[in-house]
Amino acid sequence: MEFCSFNDPCTNADAIGFHILAAGSCWIEFDGRRTTLREGDIAAFPFSSPHFIGAGTGGQIFDPGGALPPPPWSETPILHFGDSDRVVRFLCGYVRCEAMHFLPFREALPEFNHVSTANEGDWLSGVVSQIVPEVDHPHSGGMAILERLTEIILLEVLRRQLSAEPNRTTGWLAAIRDPVVGRCLQLIHGDPLCPWTLKDLMNEVGASRSVLSERFQNILGTGPISYMRDWRLFLAREQLLQGDQAISIIAFNAGYSSEAAFNRAFVRANGMPPAAFRANHRKRA
Repeated sequence: MEFCSFNDPCTNADAIGFHILAAGSCWIEFDGRRTTLREGDIAAFPFSSPHFIGAGTGGQIFDPGGALPPPPWSETPILHFGDSDRVVRFLCGYVRCEAMHFLPFREALPEFNHVSTANEGDWLSGVVSQIVPEVDHPHSGGMAILERLTEIILLEVLRRQLSAEPNRTTGWLAAIRDPVVGRCLQLIHGDPLCPWTLKDLMNEVGASRSVLSERFQNILGTGPISYMRDWRLFLAREQLLQGDQAISIIAFNAGYSSEAAFNRAFVRANGMPPAAFRANHRKRA
């Protein structure tokens, strides 16, 4: 491989695309900047941002996505590009992440994330090294193993991003670090069906109304009750996509006393009523 272009590496809005460099070294160009990747490195693109990968200074540009066989795949497809003596091998894929549709989480992610596993004793390099044999020697259950390993890798990439930004004061990553807001988020996410009131949350986190509301507003740009409503609407969205549960039940679980009120809130958040949203998704599936 000398030079290839990922103009649309992953079209799924609920997926985080990634590359794992399995052998050799190369560069990756994103937003006009080049980053050197070495064996074991991971590059993640949560928003499917266009980018280039190369191991030389020129040559024909390839579009890997256009050369892939149509899914589903019983085995991982392997593509070969170029005729250079310089061998570079990398694994490409994506991990589905429904939370990508939840704005506070989405806004916390960078467009490009590079993680090196070159440090001695880095356990992530061991996980990366386990993926290559699963691709080279596929066997029964191998795809399931690959899915789990890539999930572990992407979770660790996100965790390291969190650790690398200790001074961030706004956004979802800062919120989960904050002792007041973070505890409040634990309560909301841990039991989203609970009819939390602002007073309940104040008592649980040990903060006054003004402190809790101000901290939430400063860090997340919204209040705790508004955040909870948005989270419930996100969960309702997922329920619409994943099953045939009656919209009235989904509305009740989301904390709405009537289906009409739920429909109005859902339209504001998603641009269409829940019934139409479900029907459109099934047409595309």
